[in-house]
Amino acid sequence: MAYTLQQLSDLEEIKQLKSRYCRATDLCDVPMLRSIFTPDVKVSYRGGAYTATADGLEQMLDFLLNAHHSDMITMHQAHLPDIEFISADRARGTWYCEDFHIARDRGQITMGCLIYKDEYVRSDGRWLICATEYDRVWEAFEPLRAGITITAHALARAGLKPADRRDIGHLLKWNAQRPAA
Repeated sequence: MAYTLQQLSDLEEIKQLKSRYCRATDLCDVPMLRSIFTPDVKVSYRGGAYTATADGLEQMLDFLLNAHHSDMITMHQAHLPDIEFISADRARGTWYCEDFHIARDRGQITMGCLIYKDEYVRSDGRWLICATEYDRVWEAFEPLRAGITITAHALARAGLKPADRRDIGHLLKWNAQRPAA
């Protein structure tokens, strides 16, 4: 398929949008997170041990900020974008993503791979994510080794502290593969 110059520019903007999502999640950059989603964003994350759903930006932020808090260390890397234009102002994207989480409060490491499926809309000249979901390709857990030294930890500074966290159980459904806490 031959792309127009506008579509090539749009492709790059959508790639940058996903990059900002990964970075904002790992750094707890709330203003950046607010800037990349529509107010009515729909979310469904289907992990190996859980399904998380959110309806709207505020629920999504509630989930992300309480799941990626000051006792977490996270890394999300989205690769291999496959973007399809539905119209001049709508697109769909499929991405591979590698993620890695250290839950210091639970002494647990989660690692895995997932496939994101996003929907994008251009609003006021900017691409935004209006729907996002993922399904796990694989997910594994292991205990955090005693004596590990952590020398940098961005979420310790920016993430929600224990007293500020809220229960997000209403946004989660656990399945039989839930790891021991």
